[in-house]
Amino acid sequence: MTTWIISDLHLCAQRPAVTQAFLHWLRTEVAKAEALYILGDFVEVWVGDDILADPQHGAEFVPIVQALRALSAQGVRLYLMHGNRDFLIGEGFAQACGLQLLPDPALLELGGQRILLSHGDALCTDDVAYQQFRAQVRSPQWQQAFLSQPLAARLAFAAQARSTSAQNKAVQTMDIMDVNAEAVVAQLRAYDYPDVLLHGHTHRPGRHPLTVDGYQCERVVLGDWHDTAVVANINHASCELQTLTLS
Repeated sequence: MTTWIISDLHLCAQRPAVTQAFLHWLRTEVAKAEALYILGDFVEVWVGDDILADPQHGAEFVPIVQALRALSAQGVRLYLMHGNRDFLIGEGFAQACGLQLLPDPALLELGGQRILLSHGDALCTDDVAYQQFRAQVRSPQWQQAFLSQPLAARLAFAAQARSTSAQNKAVQTMDIMDVNAEAVVAQLRAYDYPDVLLHGHTHRPGRHPLTVDGYQCERVVLGDWHDTAVVANINHASCELQTLTLS
């Protein structure tokens, strides 16, 4: 049976073609699979599970929730890991979709290999300002205070945060926003040298063999979803990258 691993869909009302392509892929391919792992940035922004009940802002997520719940009911195992855009997804969303939330990182045995899954943003340690922001918004205290605010206030904050992020990306070098080699090695050591470290976030799909303390490992990077999407297919004893055509 096939296991699919994807990341960085950034689903939102402003990109309906990507949402429709994703829903079609769920019906035609994932429905035949054993499991689907989503490694963060599933949606462009998430300000709390209560958005699902909001008639204005929750409508765009209804087809997505319904499609995932249908797959779960068919027996496809669904997993989701938080990214830097959707770290506020909670148990309410997970239960509505029939999926399980995963910690970051998560070590699995798949296809006869030890595979360490991560969104990837924690590995971008050269971006000091982002890491400070990440630590702040991942704290239970910050999240509790944020989620206690009215939905309109949370949406306004998210819009401002996206604008600031876009401005920062315009002036930063790509190397700063990529993973740090020492951080990668440290994570592989911490998890006893898995065969594969598989992540998204950087939007730089590819395969990167490396040797750590004499152990042969590989860093596999997923792509984001636009006209195409680079995803991982784990079947039997192999982990392969595949390019989906979305348009």
